[in-house]
Amino acid sequence: MWDPAKYLDYADLRGRPFYDLIGRIACEEPRRVVDLGCGPGNLTRSLAARWPGAALEAIDSSPEMVAAAREAGIDARVADVREWSPAPDTDVVVTNAVLQWVPEHRALLRRWVSELPRGAWFAMQVPGNMDSPSHALVRELASRETWSSRVGALRGVEAVDAPSEYATLFADAGCVVDAWETTYIQRLSGQDAVLEWVTGTALRPIRSALDDDEWRRFRAELAPMLGEAYPPRPDGTTWFPFRRVFAVARV
Repeated sequence: MWDPAKYLDYADLRGRPFYDLIGRIACEEPRRVVDLGCGPGNLTRSLAARWPGAALEAIDSSPEMVAAAREAGIDARVADVREWSPAPDTDVVVTNAVLQWVPEHRALLRRWVSELPRGAWFAMQVPGNMDSPSHALVRELASRETWSSRVGALRGVEAVDAPSEYATLFADAGCVVDAWETTYIQRLSGQDAVLEWVTGTALRPIRSALDDDEWRRFRAELAPMLGEAYPPRPDGTTWFPFRRVFAVARV
């Protein structure tokens, strides 16, 4: 279950890669713009503002996120990206921090670009920090005997590819492609800042698997592990490097 309020705790930091991504889409008057994984709709609104003449299509697999998006004025619907296909007039597709949750997303990318009209733009961004302490320590704790039977397997470093691999995928599909990576040095504030950050995203499957008491105990065990890996600064803030992988392809 996604918590829109928790996700929006760091709306500015979570939104920055989105704006860096869509800034590379050079489409002036698209007929239809699609947001695959619209979340609470705060970023989808910027797509509507940039292309006010386009039909806007927004989907997310989380009913909670779709409800929040609808409250924000976005006509979103609940759907699984794996079952989505582009309408014939789709000129721009954006998927931001979604495909890392979809193991078969490479095959989906090939299918989607094959179905898009000539000249359409496909823009994707995924977190590239699966081997960073923020995720490695979560997997380490979840694999311990206390938790493994309750939590199950988590995403590993294979969840996403390097920019060069996405560039090759899109180029082999006949697209013009621009792929890159950026590491944002984010300054988080508050106690257990990195724990609070991953609670809104990476820890979601764990939260769903545990009852309230187990969840409190898991967080209590994880907090000092993350605190050691990401020590707070004297002013109480914490530096949190976050690598992101981008690709923008034109069919």
